[in-house]
Amino acid sequence: MSKNTSILYLICPGFHEQSLTHSFVNNISHYYPYLDNLLIFPTDQYPPYSGFHLTHYLQGKFNVKSQNLIFIAFSAGVVAAVTAAMQWQRQGGKIKGLIAFDGWGVPLLGDFPVYRISHDEFTHYSSAILGTGKLSFYADPAVDHLDLWRSPHQVQGWLCETTTDKTFLSRLSLMEFLGKVL
Repeated sequence: MSKNTSILYLICPGFHEQSLTHSFVNNISHYYPYLDNLLIFPTDQYPPYSGFHLTHYLQGKFNVKSQNLIFIAFSAGVVAAVTAAMQWQRQGGKIKGLIAFDGWGVPLLGDFPVYRISHDEFTHYSSAILGTGKLSFYADPAVDHLDLWRSPHQVQGWLCETTTDKTFLSRLSLMEFLGKVL
């Protein structure tokens, strides 16, 4: 993929040590160096689950809605990301996608591409009724919830590609999956 500076990648962490998010960013930046247009929602200042605070944070960063956004969210951050993405789009903003890492139980709604990533098969399929998007991923073998975020480069699993009547599975790494959706 070529570098696309017209897209801002908004990282939305959950409840965890900030070092896990720094590890996540370092790992994906190593594999995809064009992802240098990153903004991390400061969950040390705002609740990670608050779509209100995330939207307010975005409004403080951008006067215009012309910036293309891709939300990359983890755990409780998925709640904020879904809410803020829908609100931002209603206000005229451009959402290019939402990648939800382990947003178990969170409905993935929106008029933009969504991608669900799960740390195990159970989490993936038990959340699928709440939306997965056309492409989703689950780890196999299963990994710890926090390891999914801390060390995405070490995760293997299954790409689930859903059509109108079938789901096709393909074995690949999480980094390969991210390459398809970023």
